[in-house]
Amino acid sequence: MPDEPWRAVALTLFPEMFPGPLGTGLAGSALDNGVWSLEALDIRDFARDRHRSVDGAPFGGGPGMILRANVTAAAIDAVRQRVGDLPVIAPAARGLPLRQQRIRELAEGDGAVFLCGRYEGIDERVLEARGVEEICVGDFVVSGGEIPAMAVLDGIVRLLPGVLGNPESVSEESFSAGLLEYPQYTRPADWEGRPVPEPLLSGHHGRIRAWRKQMAERATRERRPDLWEAYEARHREECVECGT
Repeated sequence: MPDEPWRAVALTLFPEMFPGPLGTGLAGSALDNGVWSLEALDIRDFARDRHRSVDGAPFGGGPGMILRANVTAAAIDAVRQRVGDLPVIAPAARGLPLRQQRIRELAEGDGAVFLCGRYEGIDERVLEARGVEEICVGDFVVSGGEIPAMAVLDGIVRLLPGVLGNPESVSEESFSAGLLEYPQYTRPADWEGRPVPEPLLSGHHGRIRAWRKQMAERATRERRPDLWEAYEARHREECVECGT
């Protein structure tokens, strides 16, 4: 176990939502064992008026309310004074698509601050001034950033040293090599007339590896053409570099 736990701080209007599902399973065990730490802070605590106001109507008109720059910046600054210059992540539908590589990079760091927006969003000025990284976990909209932040945290925590019982499982799962994962099977070998593919029963490791790669490529090509295009482009570059 590392000397210092991987540190997560959630800035949210609903701190009671944490740890939520992160308090169970592998993430919960790792939290209990000090592999990582989690602190949920209420953004309202950084408001300066007696009503603890955190939002305002958007300039230019439009529906909903916007989290104010001054309050949000005060929350970020206070956290950074205590934990250092950790990356600040804001889940947002308009953010860049989150990839497994970014999850790995965050897991290799010291921690991250998660700015969980609500209402119609966060004042753009604080995002720019504090270098907030907006990420998107999918092409859909939810009520706030808390649940996406938990999803990102779960992805990070499982990569921390000592969390997974079998570290090799990380190297073969979806996105690890730019492909979706191959199909998995277990007993019984024949279920409702559906047998397990023969290569998996052959005991021949070379055949098994070849079949799994073929199935991973097929799944990626059929389900995620964007990943398949990137995978093919990377292999073309490798062939050019090696002269084949």
